[in-house]
Formats: sequence, C-alpha cells, structure tokens
Amino acid sequence: MFWPMLAIALGFLGISVLTVLGIKVFIEAQRLGREVARTTERINRASEDLERAATGPARAGETLR
Repeated sequence: MFWPMLAIALGFLGISVLTVLGIKVFIEAQRLGREVARTTERINRASEDLERAATGPARAGETLR
C-alpha cells in the first residue's frame, strides 16, 4: 500500500509544480506583452517627432551634404 500512495503523492506534487510554473509563465508573458506595448508606443511617438522635425527642413529644400 506504500508504493501506490507514494506514486499518487508524487503525481500530485508534480502537477502542483507544473501549475505553479505555468502561472509564473503566464504572469511573465503578460508583463512582456505590456512592455512590448509600451515600447511600441514610444517608438511610434519618436517616429512622429522625427517626421515633424524633418518636415520643416524638407519644405525649405535643405539637404544633408
């Protein structure tokens, strides 16, 4: 009777560990998604700023030499 109980306990422990690790992966994936969204927004703002900054010299006909 000892071995079946040990097998059940180890199986439960294994499932518990996998559950905890799965939750950690899920939380980190959400955190990564938020960071990607923030970074995308920053890149878009920088792109808009660069476009606005380049509009004036482009209208004046200035070029890089």
